[in-house]
Amino acid sequence: MKIAGKGDTIKVHYTGKLEDGNVFDSSREGDPIEFVVGEETFLKDFEDAAIGLIVGQSRTVRISAENAYGPYREDLLLVFPKDQLPSEVEQVVGEVLYIECEDGVALPVTISEILEDTVTLDSNHQLAGKDLIFDIELVEIV
Repeated sequence: MKIAGKGDTIKVHYTGKLEDGNVFDSSREGDPIEFVVGEETFLKDFEDAAIGLIVGQSRTVRISAENAYGPYREDLLLVFPKDQLPSEVEQVVGEVLYIECEDGVALPVTISEILEDTVTLDSNHQLAGKDLIFDIELVEIV
């Protein structure tokens, strides 16, 4: 029976949860994800959790915020005058917008506060500052 190791191409199903049990992502409703263990296509600790598994085996891994999407950073809050946002943008707290960076990459930001004349956009990753828990099941070693 083959055991998953670094360099293997594998397929896994996963469910990602926060400490309070809320699920933030899962592959269970679709196809499993495929990656090469050790290439760090995903979070390193996520990939490392698959090492040593055999097909059909599962493991739960907890990944600290520091090893996931980093700490929440106040310096990544951007304050703009309301009139600088395009008129078609719905100005609602929680709304996700995309800002084009100088290199052409679209950066997702979330409206976090709306005041009389300004809108605060949060450019932290939505999971920044949060510890993550993943249930991982090895489906196949390709």
